[in-house]
Amino acid sequence: MSVDFEKEGRLATITMNRPEKLNAINAEQSRAMSEALVRFRDDPELWVAIITGAGDRAFSAGANITGFLDRRPGERDDRAERVRGDNIWKPLIAAIHGYCLGGGLELALTCDIRIAADNSRLGLPEIKVGVIAGGGGVSRLPRFIPRAIASEMILTGKHIDAQEAYRIGLVNEVVPRDQLMPTAKKWAETICEAGPLQVRAAKEGLIRGYNLTLAESDQLVRDLAASLRGTEDAKEGARAFVEKRKPNWKGK
Repeated sequence: MSVDFEKEGRLATITMNRPEKLNAINAEQSRAMSEALVRFRDDPELWVAIITGAGDRAFSAGANITGFLDRRPGERDDRAERVRGDNIWKPLIAAIHGYCLGGGLELALTCDIRIAADNSRLGLPEIKVGVIAGGGGVSRLPRFIPRAIASEMILTGKHIDAQEAYRIGLVNEVVPRDQLMPTAKKWAETICEAGPLQVRAAKEGLIRGYNLTLAESDQLVRDLAASLRGTEDAKEGARAFVEKRKPNWKGK
């Protein structure tokens, strides 16, 4: 399988598994990733997922460049139409190591939390091979980091290391390589301490509200908050607070 799916309690781990190709994303792997995300989205027992790459050299080095040779003029890249992390309301964590380039970085940008190993190299080098980052890189990167730095990376294909990615706010934490998955799992555990319905509503408000006016975003969040009232988890959260204990979330 080009993408592995592991279920552990409330956590799914989705692993791109083509280490001999630096987990480069071909058509098969793109479809397999979309299917894995649907599986995660539709499983009520799963609350958080970690996306990572097999091997020691790369999270993903990006698209399979040889596939570009068969493209016809005007042919669209259908990756943008597939299921992505930013159209699933359950939270996703990218556990990045080694090369995280092109389509690999575009995938990481659709995640909510990005943890980088200290050997990571991130960039959008498509411009150097005759294409642009059309799978979301050009549109998303300026939303996460200062526009001037995004322009530099997009227009020159420049790579940055993990510490620079942390400095500009592209990743949430940098850790030694051997601590990458344990750290990502700790983040997942922390997220799971909150009510899953509430986490999903908050993510939906963050993403959908980004392109709205402040007033429209406020209304969206009020509607999302209202939809949670009366749920079992809302009542459990209040009871647990009064009783000074940890809540027992049900996702209902």
